[in-house]
Amino acid sequence: MSGESTTQRESEVHGHYVDGEFRGGDGDTFESLNPATGDTIGTFRRGTESDVRAATEAAERAFEEWRGLSYIDRAEFLWEVFHELRDRHEELGEVVTRECGKEIGEGKADVTEAWHMVEWAAGNARHPHGDVVPSEVAGKDAYMRRKPRGVVGCITPWNFPVAIPFWHMATSLVEGNTVVWKPAEQTPYCGQVIAEIFDDAGVPPGVFNLVQGHGDAGAAIVEDDRVDTVLFTGSAEVGHGVAERVAAQPGKNASCEMGGKNALVVTAEADMDIAVRAAVMSSFKTTGQRCVSTERLIVHEDVYEEFKREFVDLAERVAVGDPLDEGTFMGPLVDAEQVEKFHEYNEIAREEGVDVLVDRAELDPDGVPDGHGDGFWAGPFVYETEWDTDKRCLTEEVFGPHVALVEYSGDVDRGIEIHNDVAYGLTGAVISEDYREVNRYRDRAEVGLAYANLPCIGAEVQLPFGGVKRSGVGAPHAREAIEAVTERTAWTVNNEEDIEMAQGLSADITTE
Repeated sequence: MSGESTTQRESEVHGHYVDGEFRGGDGDTFESLNPATGDTIGTFRRGTESDVRAATEAAERAFEEWRGLSYIDRAEFLWEVFHELRDRHEELGEVVTRECGKEIGEGKADVTEAWHMVEWAAGNARHPHGDVVPSEVAGKDAYMRRKPRGVVGCITPWNFPVAIPFWHMATSLVEGNTVVWKPAEQTPYCGQVIAEIFDDAGVPPGVFNLVQGHGDAGAAIVEDDRVDTVLFTGSAEVGHGVAERVAAQPGKNASCEMGGKNALVVTAEADMDIAVRAAVMSSFKTTGQRCVSTERLIVHEDVYEEFKREFVDLAERVAVGDPLDEGTFMGPLVDAEQVEKFHEYNEIAREEGVDVLVDRAELDPDGVPDGHGDGFWAGPFVYETEWDTDKRCLTEEVFGPHVALVEYSGDVDRGIEIHNDVAYGLTGAVISEDYREVNRYRDRAEVGLAYANLPCIGAEVQLPFGGVKRSGVGAPHAREAIEAVTERTAWTVNNEEDIEMAQGLSADITTE
């Protein structure tokens, strides 16, 4: 990066990174805005179909040589990336916070998770990558090997602009694939910085490629016949469209992790301090803009009033402010479109007859940090209502600090029933001191990730990350990503001179 700071480079018009070099493009420009201030962070070229084609052609050319390296040699390039992410943790955390608006502790955590993912993928290069199994015949060996699929198209979201790209790319690259990556249009500067890190690591030309842009660039990646696998993280609407388009192309596959209408179940046996604090973290960290954020709090009638009182009290006092301030709990929403969607669903909830408990949706001007008046600000919106699957506010993902309290009676099964009564199944949590209730939830909750006596947030890179029902098609993360980006070949090897004996045959081939 030639010793330049990230701040110095923000004044440039950034293009794409293709075949080992930074280049412009023939598309229009677009800007990245700081969600807290509305200030311009950088200007970028919008990727076109021709830009995507150049990137996929470069990736295709680089594939044979890259796959020909050993796992260990490929991982060595990733270790260079790992050290850069770890050593520049503070600086890159601030870049994340300034571009996507999450508070600074979460911005740094985003970078930490990225280096953890690279560490896992590069370390996994020295682990077994196949299976030896017994053959039916003593004179044969039987085993399985993995082979890279080819060019992997990675399409990632803005809310984890450093961590999630490495979920996709680190495993893909170590396994011998080449990559074409399109980051979210809200966080292109994070993409630019990651491309510079790969460039500094000396990754061979064409192995890693970056195309900036909007949805049309992502669609071009999905449709390009040089792309063998698509890894996607984002909204359910877009993700299912990606999966359908990939399914129509024989030989191509997709792994898509999508959103949810996640829930936290508080039973009559809950520790109330754990329950309330877990609910606040699940609902309002990252301003409710995580795919795992909780938008439904399902609480037993025996503890409902106590829980409501304490949760509402904290929601009224959650610290909303400058995300670069260490004392901030909630930063802004990411952009004007997300603000509009948040207010739209708040209005839908009112129209559907809910009782509003907290309305900080439009912050008082005194609640906005000085100099941040042009940012995309919002506070918690909390309401209570009876469970009703006809209510859109209870069944559709908002992706903001929009939270429903729902009271239930009976045993934990009723809480689980409400929990499961949506089209999504990404994540959820149960708060209970009764291990039987926890186990009941474990066995019955329709989710891909679950937590007990914890908030519905927090991923560990060695665990799967993906949902069921409308929340996912596969899990483009860690070990599960290996399944998506490799093919398994079963090998059987004859060690006998007599092929008939090796095949378990005793009859002659010919007759006299």
